Amino acid sequence: MTELHERHTTGLGGAAASVEVSGPSSPNVTGPLTAADIRDLSKSLFARLADLEEGTREYSYVRNSLVELNLNLVHYAARRLRVRGDSYEDVVQVGTIGLIKAIDRFELQRGAEFTSFALPTVMGEIKRFFRDTTWAVHVPRRMQELGLNVERARTRLEQADGHTPTVPELAAHLGLDEGQVEEGLTAAGCSTAASLDWSTADDPDDSLADRIGCHDAELAKAENVQALKPMIAALSPRERRLLALRFVEELTQAEIGRELGVSQMHVSRLLARVLERLRAQLSA
Repeated sequence: MTELHERHTTGLGGAAASVEVSGPSSPNVTGPLTAADIRDLSKSLFARLADLEEGTREYSYVRNSLVELNLNLVHYAARRLRVRGDSYEDVVQVGTIGLIKAIDRFELQRGAEFTSFALPTVMGEIKRFFRDTTWAVHVPRRMQELGLNVERARTRLEQADGHTPTVPELAAHLGLDEGQVEEGLTAAGCSTAASLDWSTADDPDDSLADRIGCHDAELAKAENVQALKPMIAALSPRERRLLALRFVEELTQAEIGRELGVSQMHVSRLLARVLERLRAQLSA
């Protein structure tokens, strides 16, 4: 059985790991491991894994050894995605799931390097974790990725140029139009939420809730007025005159009857007919 004793593991490109590996299917390597050593050891372990029956104790041992040997890929992916703080350990756990999936799907005989095969899977698992758990407002995946790309570009340009980049500068850097950049900036702002009780440093009593407008009941009335304008314009002059006397000059039906030379009952029927027609058109 392959024996792998791990002393410690560091990130990709950092100090080499120190392990002792022996066995008929593994190269004899003792001491610090370079990236090339890790690649060679992984190939040997994958070759050994292919000869073992899944579910056996030895299969699990070799598979777990591959996970531990390549765990630096997970830390490398987490650093590339700028993961910091309390979420780092959670991201490492999620990335390790991606690493295990890559190990289970990898086929040594295809000739590809395992790191090139596994890194997209690990990063995809971490990005999916961010998409599903860390955004305060759910936005489409395309918009999330656009927002992340715009934020990364803004950070790079700010460090290079010494000032916050404008929308045209971001668009030129990313090869996008300005509308797409603005969408990305909007999406990036959805990743976190602020409390309604949040207050500014200038005025502790000025909360965010105080700045949010209330519902205006007159808005619906304004919309109806705008919708009614062309409908009223299409009425006959007599019908428009009738509506003006009733709702602009606010005359009673009896006063309208005297103005038009008709009975109050006739005014009532005319008003009911016109108003019914307008209601039907408005609700259509």
